[in-house]
Amino acid sequence: MCAQGLDLADRTLGCAAGHRFDLARQGYVNLAVGSRATGDTPGMVAARDQFLGAGHYAPVAAALADRAVPGLVVDVGGGTGYYLAAVVERTGGRGVVLEPSTPALKRAARAHPRVAAVGGDVWRGLPFADASADLVTTVFAPRGAAEVARVLRPGGSWVVVTPLPEHLEEVRGPLGMVGVEEGKAERLHADLAAFAIAAEDELRFTRTFTRPDLRALVLMGPSAFHTDEAALRERLDAVPEAVDVTVAVRLTVAHLPP
Repeated sequence: MCAQGLDLADRTLGCAAGHRFDLARQGYVNLAVGSRATGDTPGMVAARDQFLGAGHYAPVAAALADRAVPGLVVDVGGGTGYYLAAVVERTGGRGVVLEPSTPALKRAARAHPRVAAVGGDVWRGLPFADASADLVTTVFAPRGAAEVARVLRPGGSWVVVTPLPEHLEEVRGPLGMVGVEEGKAERLHADLAAFAIAAEDELRFTRTFTRPDLRALVLMGPSAFHTDEAALRERLDAVPEAVDVTVAVRLTVAHLPP
C-alpha cells in the first residue's frame, strides 16, 4: 500500500503511515488488500493436504530442498507450506509462504516453526523489501519474474518446479484432468531472461495411486474447477483400484546476477 516497513507489536503489523494488519487467530497475516485473487477453496486445500500428506510428492520436496540455499526463503504460491517446510528443515533457515488462499494460509501457518504465512497476490506485487530474500521457490505456481528479481538479493537463487509433458500421463485423460500446456519450457525460459540458469534437471519416478489418492489429486488442482462430484465418481469407477502413475517434473535453478 505504501511500501514502508512493517513492525510487529501485540499481534499487529503496522507501518509509520498508520496501516495496520492483525494476525489471524490461526497465525497468518493477510496483506492482500484489494486483491480479487482467492486461490484454492477449502475443499481443494483439504484434498492437497490429504494427497501430499501421503508422501506421493515427497521426492519432489526432497529434490527442491537439495537445491536450496540457507537464509530467508520466499515460497510464491506456496499453498499449505508443504514444500517450504522441507526446504527450511534442510537448510536451517526461515521461510515465508505467500499465498492468496485463506484456507491454505491457515495450514501453512502450522507447516513448520520457522515458516510464516502471508496472504498476498504475486500479480499485485510481493510484499517484501528489495533484495530481502536469499531464495525464492515456485512449485506449480504463477511466477511473477519481475517481482522475484526485485525481492531477491544480488546472487540469490530462484528454484522453479514445473511439470514435464509426461507428468501424470496415465490418468490425465481418464480422469478429465487439465493437461500440461505446450510451450511451457519456452515460457519459463522467457521468464528467466534476467537470470542466469545454473542448472536444469528432470526428476521422474512412479507412484501407485489408489482411487482415494486419485480423487484427491483431481480435486487439489485446477481440474477441480472443471469437474463435478458425479462425473468424477464415474471416471474413478472406470479406472483400476490402484494405478502406477508417472510423476515427472523439471527443476530449474537460476541466479540473479550480482
